[in-house]
Amino acid sequence: MGHMQYISDDKESVHINLAKLKKGGENFEVPVNVEEAIKFKEGKNIETKDIINAPHIFFDAQKGELASEVHMKSVFGTSDPYEIAKVILRDGELQLTSDIREKERERKKSELIAKITRGAIDPKTKLPHPPERIKLALEEAKVRIDEFRTVDQQLDEIVDKLRVILPISFEKKMLSIIIPGEFTGKAQNTIRGKGGLVEEDWGEQGEWKVTVKLPGGVAHELIDELKSLTHGNVKIKEI
Repeated sequence: MGHMQYISDDKESVHINLAKLKKGGENFEVPVNVEEAIKFKEGKNIETKDIINAPHIFFDAQKGELASEVHMKSVFGTSDPYEIAKVILRDGELQLTSDIREKERERKKSELIAKITRGAIDPKTKLPHPPERIKLALEEAKVRIDEFRTVDQQLDEIVDKLRVILPISFEKKMLSIIIPGEFTGKAQNTIRGKGGLVEEDWGEQGEWKVTVKLPGGVAHELIDELKSLTHGNVKIKEI
């Protein structure tokens, strides 16, 4: 995709969600379906026909001014609206209504907070940060979430900004767990569902011995779930 500007800085309020490109001294616009357009900008393989609402290229979509075939041919070498739309989407910027942009940022913020809560811990206390604490730190660090990149694409730079305010470590925890025989059925589903299984063995009394390696937040989640499931009859040791 290259490093391009994905969002328009136009101060005018926008009423149509567009992909926009200035080329050959002309302005070319095409209305888009928001979800597909954002996925395309994130780098996913989406068909052009699924992104644009109709096979029409405009000089000014809000005024309904269609681009002329002559202009399109001279600038793009074709008048095929799908081919031109592909270029506009690839090289241009998305100009979205402010409420759509806000909604997308909020969705990504929730995903980001959940990812940090599950994946990270406070290296001092070895406990996960509560979601509310991460949310406040995002505000305090004035983190701007980019609505046109996936959470994973911007996670490292956001975490770097948060570290100024919150100690965050993404180290994984290794746990040695022994489950009494009567609880192994339910416990297997819980443990295997978290992933990170390193090794397992069965004891003579039917107990299940297992070693897991998990992100900090997920490890704590698992400990709480196993204690609840076995009514405290579980042996858990951090290795």
